[in-house]
Amino acid sequence: MLEERIASLLLVDHHCHGVVRRDLDRPGFESLLTEAEEPGGPGGSLFDSRIGFAVRRWCAPVLDLPAHADPDEYLARRAELGAAEVNRRFLQAAGLEALCVDTGHLPEALLDPAELGGLAKADAYEVLRLERLAEEVAADGVSASAFAAEVRSRLAVRAPHVVGFKSVAAYRAGLELAGERPSDGEVAKAAGRLLRDAERGLAGCDAPPRVHDEVLHRFLVWCASDLGGPVQFHVGYGDADADLRRGDPLLLTGLLRELARRGTPVMLLHNYPFHRNAGYLAQVFPNVFVDVGLAAHNLGDRAPVILAELMELAPFGKVLYSSDAYGLPELFHLGALLFRRGLTRILGDGVAEGSWTERDAARIAELIGSGNARRVYRLGERT
Repeated sequence: MLEERIASLLLVDHHCHGVVRRDLDRPGFESLLTEAEEPGGPGGSLFDSRIGFAVRRWCAPVLDLPAHADPDEYLARRAELGAAEVNRRFLQAAGLEALCVDTGHLPEALLDPAELGGLAKADAYEVLRLERLAEEVAADGVSASAFAAEVRSRLAVRAPHVVGFKSVAAYRAGLELAGERPSDGEVAKAAGRLLRDAERGLAGCDAPPRVHDEVLHRFLVWCASDLGGPVQFHVGYGDADADLRRGDPLLLTGLLRELARRGTPVMLLHNYPFHRNAGYLAQVFPNVFVDVGLAAHNLGDRAPVILAELMELAPFGKVLYSSDAYGLPELFHLGALLFRRGLTRILGDGVAEGSWTERDAARIAELIGSGNARRVYRLGERT
């Protein structure tokens, strides 16, 4: 039966983060349920949202509570079990074969890839955040003329130990990145601006340096392409640090065209509310792959709708699973569960309508759930 096959399918979570090691009170828990900087307030509790109700419905039983347990009862049980046991339960409940973990966002100590993999009983791989490496180079005080060479050198050292690279240009400069590889002179000028920011930070006059220059974002993407990629792009939905108007993946068209000529795989992450645009790009560019991670668990019971809209145009061989879980282990479980439910509904409806056979549906489920990620990230070639 299709539902049973998808329920038992081990997933490759091709984009996720670590989870916190500490116990959480209610404000701390709710702050990790949202992309908002200050959750709650006049808007009320995050438990009164689709993700809040999804936690009560689908996460409570993992903690030996009845479905729809009261939020205070849920949090009390969570505290009783302790963070380590809660993390173990939810990561194992996700049913994962492998995780590709972005280690570039660490406002506090999180479980690292090896620890996540151990709890999930899954293989774990690292995804390297490009801007973080560049900012480390800038903080080390290299000259503007030496910046590009130092970035390339450090990336070359790290590349054999990661499965891909990630750009957060959407948060910093937006996704309207030119297609052309920047010249050495352009990179040196942009690096000079970054290094001046770094000097102010070291003097205690400013925050640590942040890459926010279109030239540097583009330079980093080309460096990753030279090393074989894949390159992930944050797209669309995110926290208030992003200007969503500049997060439409259609803005990447020129760069995607050039990267396609080089055969560099590009992974468009999250994509909401631009998921239909992302599906179009996955159809017309041979190197573009898509997911709806992050948005799916936030939409709760509406997750099947966004997945179905992504799959309207995107070839099924170009759709991947991700949770984009961060901070809360519940998000690994919710992401996987809601994805399986959505995929079961979409593929099952297709079988009922005669659009494809149940055998076809099972094969497509395996591709989207794990096979596409294994192929693009070449996970079978790594130890």
